[in-house]
Amino acid sequence: EKQAEDNNSTECSEPGTMDLKFTSSRKYISISVPSKSQAMSPHIKSVDDVVVLGMNLSKFSKPAQFFICVSGVFMFYLIYGYLQELIFSVEGFKPFGWYLTLVQFGFYSIFGLIELQLIQDKRRRIPGKTYMIIAFLTVGTMGLSNTSLGYLNYPTQVIFKCCKLIPVMIGGVFIQGKRYNIVDVSAALCMSLGLIWFTLADSTVAPNFNLTGVILISLALCADAVIGNVQEKAMKLHNGSNSEMVLYSYSIGFVYILFGLTCTSGLSPAVTFCSKHPVQTYGYAFLFSLTGYFGISFVLALIKIFGALLAVT
Repeated sequence: EKQAEDNNSTECSEPGTMDLKFTSSRKYISISVPSKSQAMSPHIKSVDDVVVLGMNLSKFSKPAQFFICVSGVFMFYLIYGYLQELIFSVEGFKPFGWYLTLVQFGFYSIFGLIELQLIQDKRRRIPGKTYMIIAFLTVGTMGLSNTSLGYLNYPTQVIFKCCKLIPVMIGGVFIQGKRYNIVDVSAALCMSLGLIWFTLADSTVAPNFNLTGVILISLALCADAVIGNVQEKAMKLHNGSNSEMVLYSYSIGFVYILFGLTCTSGLSPAVTFCSKHPVQTYGYAFLFSLTGYFGISFVLALIKIFGALLAVT
């Protein structure tokens, strides 16, 4: 009996998940050791933790989380939109929308790496294949959106972005299998039409419906319809953090754009132009990227907590 107890003690000391089953006469011990991919570090955060720029929103109530995220989105994206239009107001910069996206992705990757180093949870949870898809969609939506400003003025771009709710809702049906009732559909349609009407009525600059620009912004919306739903599904399925999502998706996207610009010989003219106007290009691009990074962090938190449709709304 003493030898049996010693053997049981030795088995219990090994790492693993123990399932104890008691009977009237014997004690059975089974040990299952998790695989390497399932092993969790002791500092891994709870599934319910949502951290934005170092602030853990999980300790707040749902209404408070919503208010904080929405305030962050409005504050940072108002500055982001102003800086985006300011950069394209620099004479001669309009053909370099893809280069601006490359610089933006580079800054996002740096910011994401810095934030990931500052937090305890540094493990990549979402599969690399998923990030490659998200990066491709991110390149599409941001690159096409930035490039469209070379053909459209800002009010026209906003008009198209006001319709973003509808493609995101369609993407939710096909990608996540969601079902929306007639009230949800009617609300999305009414809100989109209302925003378009408000933009047209309030704008002091007449919209410019250039065909090339319209095609570019429409393709950006198609990518938007997919990316929010893919991000929501991936973050909820694998419990990925915001900083992880930004770092990997934008760093992979940076490689995509760099390869594309190199193949199309679009890199050298952009570098030459920006080197002549460093403050108006790289300086504004830094602030543009910084506010965009802060804004996307709050958007990802909204997506993770409330879903893609509410985040877009």
